[in-house]
Amino acid sequence: MKIIVLGAGVIGVTGAWYLAAAGHEVTVIERRDAAGLETSFANGGQISAGHAEPWAKPSVVPKILRWLGREDAPLLFRPRADRAQWEWGVRFLLECFPGRFQRHSRTLAGLAGHSRECLRALRAQLGIRYDHLERGILQFATSERDLEALTRHAEDMQSLGIRREVKSAGEVFALEPALRDSRDRVLGGVYDPKDESGDAHRFTAELSRYAAAKGVVFRFSKDISAIEATAGQVNGVRFRNGETASADAYVVSLGSYSPLLLAPLGIRIPVYPLKGYSITLPLGPTEAAAAPTVSLTDEAFKIVISRLGSRLRAAGTAELTGYNTTINPVRCAAIAERIRRLFPALSGVTATDYWTGLRPATPNNVPVIGRTKLKNLYLNTGHGTLGWTLACGSASVLADLVSGRKPQVAFPFT
Repeated sequence: MKIIVLGAGVIGVTGAWYLAAAGHEVTVIERRDAAGLETSFANGGQISAGHAEPWAKPSVVPKILRWLGREDAPLLFRPRADRAQWEWGVRFLLECFPGRFQRHSRTLAGLAGHSRECLRALRAQLGIRYDHLERGILQFATSERDLEALTRHAEDMQSLGIRREVKSAGEVFALEPALRDSRDRVLGGVYDPKDESGDAHRFTAELSRYAAAKGVVFRFSKDISAIEATAGQVNGVRFRNGETASADAYVVSLGSYSPLLLAPLGIRIPVYPLKGYSITLPLGPTEAAAAPTVSLTDEAFKIVISRLGSRLRAAGTAELTGYNTTINPVRCAAIAERIRRLFPALSGVTATDYWTGLRPATPNNVPVIGRTKLKNLYLNTGHGTLGWTLACGSASVLADLVSGRKPQVAFPFT
């Protein structure tokens, strides 16, 4: 079957790979001139299968209230005359009701675990290199309140089959000695040794080359203006230059831009851009010895930190501000200052890359995967902060669905 995949981020490229592996003839269409240049370009680098859970939970509501009006807040809501923004915000608050968090956590854990195994199998098959490290993810606390919350949460998650190791301060330092010199005293944390980290952009670019060698056609610099449909199915895709492309089936993996192309078809999905920031620090030999190698999550500031070869990536914050991709220097500076406090030996390193990207977020963090009301149109989008974590697993189940097979993952497919 001929299939067109719209979007060449980590979700689109992995989808193309698995569809081609299932025997389909695949074409990927992307508006940029290469793969992985938008949300996949400079994310936090964590493959956090053991920490894949919704942001929306009862405990986050008082934190949001404390963050109101703070320009450097981890979650910043910028009110706009945008119905989609307000609807998303209300649905996010509704998802914070007790019970919903547990249900969605279980769903995400199943897909995330499957995805981690798919990534490992793909890495073994191709020998693909992307600065990956298999040293786990350590979530640490610098306040008693945060440590108590992390410990309690780890205990609660055991009932969902999600096991995280609670660590004392000494055990944290044994895992990651770079935290010993933090100006904010690290009190303890939780750890999942099976989690990983790596450069999502490098992975996406490398996999696109393997896919092309396998026969996948990439059509870059093609800006899509519309998906055309009649009689209950898609007939083709129209570009802004007037060209068209057609296939037997179509997959929308356009991240935050997915709902904009789907709306004219009468298809509404609860995806809204959640703007995130990252900084990347180059590490010389001295700095490399002082920088962490275990991927970290700073509970106080909601920042993730990953070692990517001779670079250190720090990413975080979420801003609901529509499709604005302008870099806010205040938010980047807040991340840089936190890195200086946590790792004083890196204070002299200047971040060479400030970046922002639009995470395609659903209110409950559960992505939208499956067939639409148009019989040959499929969705693989809405992965939010978990796109890198869920990419291979989502692609695997998508290939099953398109090929008429039942996926071996419990998930609320559309």
